[in-house]
Amino acid sequence: MPSRKASRRGTRTDPAFDAQAFLDSSQLAKSVAEYGRGETMFTQGDAGDAVLYVQAGGVKLSVASKAGKEVVAGMLGPGDFFGEGCLAGELIRTCTARAITPSTILSVGKARMVRLLRTQPAMSDRFIVHLLGRNVRIEEDLIDQLFNSSEKRLARTLLLLARYGTEDAPVRELPMLSQEMLAGMIGSTRSRVNFFLNKFKKLGFISYRGQGPLRVKSSLLSVVLHD
Repeated sequence: MPSRKASRRGTRTDPAFDAQAFLDSSQLAKSVAEYGRGETMFTQGDAGDAVLYVQAGGVKLSVASKAGKEVVAGMLGPGDFFGEGCLAGELIRTCTARAITPSTILSVGKARMVRLLRTQPAMSDRFIVHLLGRNVRIEEDLIDQLFNSSEKRLARTLLLLARYGTEDAPVRELPMLSQEMLAGMIGSTRSRVNFFLNKFKKLGFISYRGQGPLRVKSSLLSVVLHD
């Protein structure tokens, strides 16, 4: 099943090159900004003039239709780039980026980023790995939507948000995301998400209290792998 691939995927950061350390140490002109939960980095329709990098926290990418319906297009974490469409001639942003938890975001102007990729092979290689990983993720998400049940889609989404496979920790914490947001991500309803979250909690796969952090245990993987 495609969901098995998701469970085996390791960190997207090239172990031979630390993009964060390079960006910190280079003389590249850049800016760093702090965002609180729910704050916006850019909005759909804004000018696309910079590439952004998640130093800490989490970012939600969403797309709104003309009728105002919003769909979650992706969730990002530390080590992820976004807004890279400007490098391919995208003049305006095609989505909105918001912090889902307090986040530190590094921004590099388009022209400077192009120069960096041309003159720094290691950074260029890291960026290509990122783009290929993003394409694989999009394909897996599409297959997941087409063939997996909403229960499996929710389990897979929670594991991905917890960045399962990037570290050896058996339990990872997430900010308590709204059930409406999770429903939008998996293409289901809030009531179904509520039902499955309660089920996962009773089985000991996750734990949470009120609006506190949601703890995701690696045992949740059994839901994804179960046929």
